[in-house]
Amino acid sequence: MTPKKTSTIGHPIAIIGMGCIFPESRNLKEYWRLLFNGTDAIGPVPEHSHWRLKDYYNDDPACPDHTYCTRGGFLPDIAFDPLSYGIPPNNMEATDTSQLLGLEVARMALADAGYPPGHEILAQQKVNVILGVTGTQELVIPLGARLGHPLWKKAMDDAGLDPEKKEELLQRFDRSYIRWQENSFPGLLGNVVAGRIANRLNLSGTNSVSDAACASSLSAIHTAVMELQTGRCDMSITGGVDTLNDIFMHMCFSKTGVLSHTSDAKPFSKDADGTVLGEGIGMLVLKRLADAERDQDRIYAVIRGVGTSSDGRTSAIYAPDAKGQLKALKDAYDRAGVDPSSVGLIEAHGTGTRVGDKVEFSALKQHFNGASGSNTTAIGSVKSMIGHTKAAAGAAGIIKTALALHHKVIPPTLKADAPDPELDINDSAFYLNASTKPWISDTTGMEKRRSGISAFGFGGSNFHAVLEEYQDGKSHISWDGSVQILALSAGNRETLKEKLAETREKIDACDPADRAAQGQAAAWQAYESRKTFSSTDRFRLLILITRDNDVTALMDQALETVAGEPVLKAPVFFGSEAPKGKLGFVFPGQGSQYTGMAKDLISVFPEAMDALALGQSSLSRNGKTDQTLSQCMFPLPEHLMDKKTAEERLRQTDTAQPAIGTASLAMTEILRRFGISPDMTCGHSFGELSALCAAGWLDKKDFLELAVARGRYMAEAGTTGDDPGSMLAVQAPMEKIQDLIDTEGLDLVLANKNSPAQGVLSGPTEEIVKAQKCCRKRKMRAVKLPVAA
Repeated sequence: MTPKKTSTIGHPIAIIGMGCIFPESRNLKEYWRLLFNGTDAIGPVPEHSHWRLKDYYNDDPACPDHTYCTRGGFLPDIAFDPLSYGIPPNNMEATDTSQLLGLEVARMALADAGYPPGHEILAQQKVNVILGVTGTQELVIPLGARLGHPLWKKAMDDAGLDPEKKEELLQRFDRSYIRWQENSFPGLLGNVVAGRIANRLNLSGTNSVSDAACASSLSAIHTAVMELQTGRCDMSITGGVDTLNDIFMHMCFSKTGVLSHTSDAKPFSKDADGTVLGEGIGMLVLKRLADAERDQDRIYAVIRGVGTSSDGRTSAIYAPDAKGQLKALKDAYDRAGVDPSSVGLIEAHGTGTRVGDKVEFSALKQHFNGASGSNTTAIGSVKSMIGHTKAAAGAAGIIKTALALHHKVIPPTLKADAPDPELDINDSAFYLNASTKPWISDTTGMEKRRSGISAFGFGGSNFHAVLEEYQDGKSHISWDGSVQILALSAGNRETLKEKLAETREKIDACDPADRAAQGQAAAWQAYESRKTFSSTDRFRLLILITRDNDVTALMDQALETVAGEPVLKAPVFFGSEAPKGKLGFVFPGQGSQYTGMAKDLISVFPEAMDALALGQSSLSRNGKTDQTLSQCMFPLPEHLMDKKTAEERLRQTDTAQPAIGTASLAMTEILRRFGISPDMTCGHSFGELSALCAAGWLDKKDFLELAVARGRYMAEAGTTGDDPGSMLAVQAPMEKIQDLIDTEGLDLVLANKNSPAQGVLSGPTEEIVKAQKCCRKRKMRAVKLPVAA
């Protein structure tokens, strides 16, 4: 039964599914892995599938019919089965890659949304396909080039070639180009990218494409949003498709002068010198938010509004204009009903051209600086990782930010450690985020995480979308699939060897040369193995598989390990005895803190993020109010705060202790998720509180309240004079350390007796410096600790 329609005008739109193929990313999970890890997917032109550098490269930009750029973002090899979509294999040559891979990504997005092709809802409801696709497609160039045959013939006639030689050369030219056939015309049309999806997946809504040059995908998303809000459809597949990175497209951008002379994209950087081209396909499945909630769909993020504008009359049709972009920004935030000061992440168009980035930043600065505080909004561009994917650029950005909101993580922008000084970014609402970090909302919990995405196209097309998180809490593990654990167990060694051999046989069935396919097979076998692994079996084998591992070599190592031949060596772990002894957790004290600590764990595990939110709330209520815990643990990038200053801020006792407590709690909670609990706990200094919490003697809230109070009181006690004092760890027996104090007449105390051979001296900084020199003379190892008092 078809669900009853709800009121639609002005409703927010839910992103319920996504699919994509981008450089070094065959699917959505791999794209998140690329974003999370800050992977640079820009590389050399693959000559086997694109064009040969020696034919078209010249470092002189003025050289006719040549390009000065040697790199870009190129799609990985994708296995495509035409028969699964009812396409005869002999039609493949006459069908554009965008049409074929567009089908694959639409299937991915629908499956991700919970409505795979063939689902009854797709037949019952009106489902649109509205995509951003630019006018030029890859088959247009070779098919059009064939029509130059009269010029070839004339040139040969003018050269006086004999008829036999002329015919031979014409045949050679003919074989160099794709031939015209019945399916060539539909196979080269951009609109058929959407039409083929609607046809093959049996979708009855509008199918069309939007061409706004490099803003095409946001233009398509804008249309899809309007169609949903006005009730003209029930669901929409939208986004952008651009698989064209051939020499023709490189020539277009080369002769416009916007490609990078160093063949790299460095958005907003002082070293930016142009962009590089990329390929990509990104699609979203959209529904009205009320309908998605009614149908209990998984919701990645909510589109609050899309703003648009045209530049109007400007100096040049292809030159960006800040006034036009500013209109789109104002339109977007007015429609969204959102204050720009609440936006934590801007995914800029950010091509890496100095002029374009400067114009864009000028518009953003004008719109945001009146409402935002200083350096509170991260700004970046995924083009630094995958290049400028043109018609798919907006889709790449909106998928990036939807994933960032869903996972509560701010991804990095590469190659922009030193911003362009002309932007004056330090005196703005923005900062360039150079490394992945957890995205923590404000301590009141009243403000949702929000992001903005810009895309601009030749001809003065301007678009900006405003996204908002759906759930303020993190409910899932943000695992990116980059690490797999193959886990096998058995009651005896022979059975374990048989299991390992069977697993290897399944993985080896893939082509050894195809590392990606082999890696996917290994990941599947790892997933299956974990279902039957038992920690109580006597023989247990774990193999840690990462993306860079040679799986065949790991299997060889594992077989030798189980056979008992070599010494055990990571990443293969083997146990053949029952576990002995009990498990203890030991917690560190002050001095163990460092900026960025537990960053990846907090970004991945909901328990860890909850711990940080709780620590931040405790510090805001009972301690410092001028800075949040997350700001101290994950400071602004070095273009705004140098490393020494950031470390000094975290070293302050009233910050360090809650930070260490938060990190300790996060790790304890993650281990508990995996069923690992201690039989006993202990802690050093502040770590005693962490140990009491892990042992169950303090609940989490009380523990962090105590951490804040302890840090505050100790900080107050340490600021009674001009010198807050220092501490020195000395590696020596206790009697030798005490002898050092006595014989040298040091005004210090042996504050910590950490072990029979290690202690910590405490007292005035001048005396600590003197003690360190004395230790050096006595050949006693001594380290000044990073503490505030």
